Amino acid sequence: MIRVGVIGTGAMGQNHVRIYNEMEGVELAGISDVDKSRVEAMAAQFKTKAFTDYKKMFAEGLDAVSIVVPTKLHKQVTLDALEAGLNVLVEKPIADTIENADLMIEAAKKENKILMVGHIERFNPAVIKLKELIASDTLGKVVSISTQRVDPYNPRIRDVGVILDIGVHDIDVISYLYGRRVNHVYAIAGADIHSFEDHTSIILRMDHEFAGVVETNWLTPHKVRKLTAIGIKGVAYLDYIDQTLELHDSSWIRKAKIEKSEPLKNELEHFIYCVATGKTPQTCGEDGKHALEVAMAAIRSYKEEKMIEV
Repeated sequence: MIRVGVIGTGAMGQNHVRIYNEMEGVELAGISDVDKSRVEAMAAQFKTKAFTDYKKMFAEGLDAVSIVVPTKLHKQVTLDALEAGLNVLVEKPIADTIENADLMIEAAKKENKILMVGHIERFNPAVIKLKELIASDTLGKVVSISTQRVDPYNPRIRDVGVILDIGVHDIDVISYLYGRRVNHVYAIAGADIHSFEDHTSIILRMDHEFAGVVETNWLTPHKVRKLTAIGIKGVAYLDYIDQTLELHDSSWIRKAKIEKSEPLKNELEHFIYCVATGKTPQTCGEDGKHALEVAMAAIRSYKEEKMIEV
């Protein structure tokens, strides 16, 4: 039985609580939030213990913890959890600065504990299927991957702009699908309804001949989550929300057979598996750091109006 806790019970944290509560072989030993009334109500609902001080929750004999707090708090909460001997799943982005990400990665190595970053789209069944198809050479050499991730503005997001909040998802997915690190970044962005950037177009370059394009904003009145991968043998069209994947080549239009499932559930099951077995998670600290480096380079690019080397 793996004993877990959740720190942060806001919109995303509530889903971590719900899924852990439903998982076999897992005991939800406690949840923590600075909002006393909210965490107590949720603890009563899920029959677990409530804490307003997460460090007191560590005394419950936890094996692992999900950290679902504002980005600027990721470093300190993660360091405290690792020092307490816990395995950590921290939501994306890994941290608010590269220096803080490095501190978290080094602490996990020092304590010999797992540090997993919550890049949820890697656990989307459609993305998993596309990764398999690329590996099988179904599309041939893939030369361009473009994404569109647009939303209405969510007023609860105050500490980061659209690049770090949702653009970082597709930065990670593009790097993952190529199996390559991003070398150069060029971005155009602006802030019209938010104190940080709320719309951006980002161009990614990998090894001089592989391209990625990330379009994201908080200005669109409806949610869109799509990806297009162009290969020399065909094109793949992916919908993150519907979990569909359609392949077009010179002869056929085909739909991939995909068994739909909740990406967050898949992610947390992978985390628990890694905790139980000691395996390195698919989205490790170094992967989270790279996505953050690229996102920070994109922010620097649009501010300085030039291409940035990563």
